[in-house]
Amino acid sequence: MSTEENGGRARPETEGPGMPESDSSLADFERLQQALAEAEERARSHWEQYLRAVAELDNVRKRAQRDIEAANRYGLEKFAAELLPVHDSLELAVQSADQAQTDARSLKQGQEATLQLLAKALAKVGVTALRPLGEPFDPTRHEAMLAQESAAAKPDTVLQVVQPGYELNGRVIRPARVIVAKAPAPGAGAERPKTRSGP
Repeated sequence: MSTEENGGRARPETEGPGMPESDSSLADFERLQQALAEAEERARSHWEQYLRAVAELDNVRKRAQRDIEAANRYGLEKFAAELLPVHDSLELAVQSADQAQTDARSLKQGQEATLQLLAKALAKVGVTALRPLGEPFDPTRHEAMLAQESAAAKPDTVLQVVQPGYELNGRVIRPARVIVAKAPAPGAGAERPKTRSGP
């Protein structure tokens, strides 16, 4: 059919080499749509995982904050419970002191018993005494009050404990106050020559 017979319009060609290219483009488009849908699904899944992780992290932070607050509020509960017997012992000692028949010996025994109770209470919460007599001086654990010459002790060793120190679970909370030995001055221990007196 000519152009004139078709009302002056050109007849579109539906056959020929252009058709396979349209099928290929359509298949590529469908593959791209499927890949996009899969990517969107993965993105949605990752977003949900992220939101869950953020919520869990927030819960962990809140629990940790509550634990810290509880530790600050009740952290001394164990220590206080250990000190109650010491308080009771001191209270009994005060009541006994009011009685006329209390002598110095029984008062001393009561004080010793109270001191033992206190030492046990401190030990149960991890507090130990530092009594470094004869040990090398350690500035991280000891506080030197003075240095004293000594021929019997090695230099830089603890010659005397003025006040015991304490540590809590290995951490020094009060250093021991000590007197440190130092070497005698040259000639300090030498005998002076005897002088003869008289004829």
